[in-house]
Amino acid sequence: MCPQSVFILADKAWAGSTLLYKWQKTLGNYIAVAGQDNSVKIFDRHGHKWTELNLPGRCVGMDWDKDGDILAVIAAKSSFIYLWDASVNKTSQIDSGMRDQMSFILWSKLGQLLAVGTVKGNLLIYNQQTSRKIPVLGKHTKKITCGCWSVQNLLALGSEDNTLSVSNHEGDTIRQTTLRGEPAEMHFSVVKTDERSGQGESTVSVSVDKKILMLFNINDPDNRIELTFQRHYGNIVSYRWYGDGYILIGFSHGYFVVISTHIREIGHELYQAHNHNHSLNSVAISPALNKAASCGDNSIKIHELSELKDINSVVRLDDETKGLDQLNWTDDGQLLAVSTQKGTLHVFLTKLPILGDSFGTRLAYLTSLLEVTVSNQVEGERPVTIEVEVEPTFIAMGPYHVAVGMNNRAWFYALVDREPGFNKLKDIEYLGTIASMCLNSDYAAALFEGKVQLHMIEGKDQEEKKQMKLFPDDDRKGRILCHALTADFLYYGTDSGNVVCVLVEDWETVNSYSHSVGVRKVFPDLNGTRLVFIDDKNGGFLLSPANVNSCYELPNFSPTITGVLWDNWHADRGIFVAYDDDKVYTYALHKTTIYGPRVVLVGSTALLFSQKPLLLHNGELTCQTASGKTSEVALSTHSFLKNSTSTSTDTPPELGTQLAQALMLKRFHEAWGLCKSAGSDTDWVEVGKACLVHMEVELAIQVYRMSGNVGMVLSLQGIQGIEDMNLRAGHLAMFLGDYNLAQDLYLSSGCPIAALEMRRDLLHWDSALMLAKRLAKDQIPFISKEYAVHLEFTGDYVNALAHYEKGMTHNNKFQEHDEACKAGVARMSIRMGDIRRGAAQAIQHPSRVLKKECGAILESMKQFSEAAQLYEKGQYYDKAASVYIRCKNWAKVGELLPHVFSPKIHLQYAKAKEADGKYKDAAQAYESAKDWDNVIRVLLDHLYNTEEAVRIVRETQSIEGAKMVARFFLGLSDYGSAIHFLVLSQCNDEAFQLAQQHGQMEVYADIIGPEATQEDYQSIALYFEGEKKHLQAGKFFQKCGQYSRALKHFLKCPNTDDNLAVEMAIETVGQAKDGSLTNQLIDYLMGESDGMPKVINTTAPSLLALSQWMCDCAHRHTVINVLLHDKCSLISLLNDVINNISKFPAHVVPILTSAVIECHRAGLKNSAFSFAAMLMRPEYRNEIDPKYRKKIEAMVRRPDTSELEEETTPCPFCGFQLAQNELLCISCKNNLPYCIATGRHMLKEDWSACPHCEFPALYSEFLLLLETETVCPMCSETLSVKQVKKISDCSKYLQTDELDQ
Repeated sequence: MCPQSVFILADKAWAGSTLLYKWQKTLGNYIAVAGQDNSVKIFDRHGHKWTELNLPGRCVGMDWDKDGDILAVIAAKSSFIYLWDASVNKTSQIDSGMRDQMSFILWSKLGQLLAVGTVKGNLLIYNQQTSRKIPVLGKHTKKITCGCWSVQNLLALGSEDNTLSVSNHEGDTIRQTTLRGEPAEMHFSVVKTDERSGQGESTVSVSVDKKILMLFNINDPDNRIELTFQRHYGNIVSYRWYGDGYILIGFSHGYFVVISTHIREIGHELYQAHNHNHSLNSVAISPALNKAASCGDNSIKIHELSELKDINSVVRLDDETKGLDQLNWTDDGQLLAVSTQKGTLHVFLTKLPILGDSFGTRLAYLTSLLEVTVSNQVEGERPVTIEVEVEPTFIAMGPYHVAVGMNNRAWFYALVDREPGFNKLKDIEYLGTIASMCLNSDYAAALFEGKVQLHMIEGKDQEEKKQMKLFPDDDRKGRILCHALTADFLYYGTDSGNVVCVLVEDWETVNSYSHSVGVRKVFPDLNGTRLVFIDDKNGGFLLSPANVNSCYELPNFSPTITGVLWDNWHADRGIFVAYDDDKVYTYALHKTTIYGPRVVLVGSTALLFSQKPLLLHNGELTCQTASGKTSEVALSTHSFLKNSTSTSTDTPPELGTQLAQALMLKRFHEAWGLCKSAGSDTDWVEVGKACLVHMEVELAIQVYRMSGNVGMVLSLQGIQGIEDMNLRAGHLAMFLGDYNLAQDLYLSSGCPIAALEMRRDLLHWDSALMLAKRLAKDQIPFISKEYAVHLEFTGDYVNALAHYEKGMTHNNKFQEHDEACKAGVARMSIRMGDIRRGAAQAIQHPSRVLKKECGAILESMKQFSEAAQLYEKGQYYDKAASVYIRCKNWAKVGELLPHVFSPKIHLQYAKAKEADGKYKDAAQAYESAKDWDNVIRVLLDHLYNTEEAVRIVRETQSIEGAKMVARFFLGLSDYGSAIHFLVLSQCNDEAFQLAQQHGQMEVYADIIGPEATQEDYQSIALYFEGEKKHLQAGKFFQKCGQYSRALKHFLKCPNTDDNLAVEMAIETVGQAKDGSLTNQLIDYLMGESDGMPKVINTTAPSLLALSQWMCDCAHRHTVINVLLHDKCSLISLLNDVINNISKFPAHVVPILTSAVIECHRAGLKNSAFSFAAMLMRPEYRNEIDPKYRKKIEAMVRRPDTSELEEETTPCPFCGFQLAQNELLCISCKNNLPYCIATGRHMLKEDWSACPHCEFPALYSEFLLLLETETVCPMCSETLSVKQVKKISDCSKYLQTDELDQ
């Protein structure tokens, strides 16, 4: 706080001179001041003159004893010591017995010893308690000017003779040392060291000649430390020790320096500031405030010791033109006095007593030593300032009144609406010093000397005597240590441990709670329904006065806690804080939970230095500070409230903390908001759990609905209508997984059977049986049976058998239940080794499944015979047969085989029969097991039934079977059949080798079919090549894609009538699409190699394919020399070639020559003439082969134009009759679609198309072609007759724009 001027002392007698003054030690209630006049004036802390000591001469020294009870004064021209007793306001005199003038006086820090020094260096030690005087003559040779006492009662003195002496309390000199100058200010202290020593104050510090600060260790006198400082600092004016061995030094030129006395830090300045421009007069330190002050020029500067750079405040005294003098604080740090050079004394308030009280949301607190302020910031009321008559030691706040007081007196003020806002009512004196006071609307309760006086505030005197009562009415009930007043009740706690509740209306004790130790403080809430008290062991407890049995110890209650405040916000009635000097601890009362009422510690909030909490409202704490103001502290436990008005940007850990706090404080609305803004699924789950704990079922339903937990929503909706709170709590505890608590709650509810149902649902069978014995004995058999099933599953067969037997009801109504128990007994009997009993019960039992289960158990126990019998009885024939096989009972297996479907069993049986030599039975069993390889093996090796073996191989396509049949035929030298079955078994290499060895390659080639690989075809081709079988070699080279070698072999074949080799050669060239191969074939057909043109009879598609390839690869081809029996097709083909003759510029003459010759041979003389006339053109004539030239010239000279007329068919566009090979209609000028099978133009009534490439074909001709071919002549895709459909509507093929494109 900024220092406030409290009073200024100025006396005419003091004018123009410096003052000597001393504050009363410890209490600071008085200040003694002496000037140039022969008196010491004593003032109280408000500046009122209390008394005056008249002296024979000017005061030369004074000091208060350690407790502040006695002021000792010495004066010039007097050998008497004057003692003023503050408690009785009396002065006494003691004759010092000294002949010379006294110059120095100082009280000991311990005891009642007073040291007095004289101008001649003599010493007197006076014991106030025993009145003993010890004169010590010649302690020094000159005037004693300064000194100090240690806590060990050692006395250090400094003298103008430049020496320092250290004496004990008897005056005996212990140490003495010579100084380099005159000593001034002297202090005992402890030098800062690494380790704490137990030597106490062993170091004397002294200012020597105002230049040097000397540290003299009385335990090490030879190693004194002398510290010098920079010259521009000036002289040492004053210094003070503080903290852990630090020294604050003020210098005359205004410098302010801090040093450390630690040996490693000596010589280094920790802090230095030029605090005052011209001069510094004094420094002071207040450990209570943790502050330092310096005065100089005309100002006072106050620093924080924890951070010296921070100047806390500056006080300017502009009227003090002559400068300031000495600066001193009271021990409690509340008041700071500064004297001036012109003889005035200023006193400032630097720390206000933290004194305040609250009632509801209204506060009353001390804002100055004689000023109380009443405010209500929550309700927005205007503050009221009350000037009080005395500095109060207590303040009490009521709804309509304020009381202040000290000692045994109290002043009452009424709060009113008119100015100045209050009326002074009266002041009352009580029978003892008031320890504390409480108010409500009508009454005041004052605690003094172990009693509470309750009286009306505004009653008249006579009524007041009537309306007054002392508690307790009997002294034997103990002393009252604390009390509190609410609207209706007076509470007080006694040293015997009683917390008593008194109804104010009739002053009768309503209730009393007896505690084990004394009760020091009580804190009821506003309504008085709950109360927190602190006992003598510093424990905290929450008590409900209406039910004294419900007292709860507060968890983690700090022993340093001094007070409690309840939250005044209307929705937070169960929230309160406990506080000490450093922290505030937030607690929450959870009144209604599944665990019952309980108190939880929510968290703590740090308090700033010197703050006292006065009011708590909605998580905001109003504190009183030492500056006489209030500050707001937001509790860290309510940090979630800041998100209610702003968008949340908190990180997940912060959000989780805030959510946890909101839930602990039962602020479900805020928790909902947090989750909606940024909550995760886990956060919603936490909110849901908290709702369940606090039995907020409706809210929990909404939360779990938000988190998508449908099961929990349905479960909670199912208990919404339950009014029995214990039953509802039991359900909620069960939902939370706390089953023991749920059971206790169920049992204490009106429906205890719910506990049994829960244990059964949870499979907690032991607990369920115990509950059934108490609640429902008729359920024991059913629980026993369920328990037995569980035990059987876990392998506890002994107990399972016992519980199955206990589960029998022997009641026909529960026949199914009893049968299940019998089945369990059967299984457990077998498990326990009682096989006969178990098997007999299983056989008698109607259940097939039981027989299977028991059979499986017996089988696992290797009791195969009994297991098989049970399987057989249960009609599990496969299992029975399998077990019979394990025990080698083949006869039984044979009996069961007609009912067995397992191939594995048939296979085992077959192997057994085969081993016995019964091959027919073995074959049948193998066949039943579908083990075809073994069937074939037995048929071939043992039954010699080849036909059946071959049939099975053909039907099943068994590879191994085929191998066996192949080996069989090989043994019979039937190589063809052997090859066939080797191929069938995919042993192509063996089949090839066999065919090669025995000349059966044609058979192998026929058998291998389309499934063979390229390598297989190549092997066959190479074989035929070696055998000089060119047609077969060419055929298989073509299949493996080696077209060049295939064509080579086809051209080596001799000419035959069917021209098969030429047909294959043309097909090969068409597939290869290789120009060189095409040229090679054409040369062959034209007789280029042997001079003999070849006449072939082939199908139109082959020629079409070849001609199309020729057109596509025109630059590679020569004229084809072909003669067709189908003359029309020949003309069409030749016309196509001649029409594209420009694409064969290098072969024009050979093509035309060939056309002339072939047309002439075919009798097409008109066409031959036409082509011969073209050859007679000048550019071609000289290139004609000489052996044909004369014949061609003769044709042109003697033309014969006779030729068969070509058949005509209608145009598909306009119906005009055209030659069937004509592809341009001379009537409608349309290009006509042609048939891919014949090359003729298409007919509407005979239209079809390839389903792959969509090219048209004459339906009748296409079918004829596909009878001999399997691919489309256009796209070469595989095609069959079934895939070709006749098209009745061919309009989409007759669109002229598409055809043109």
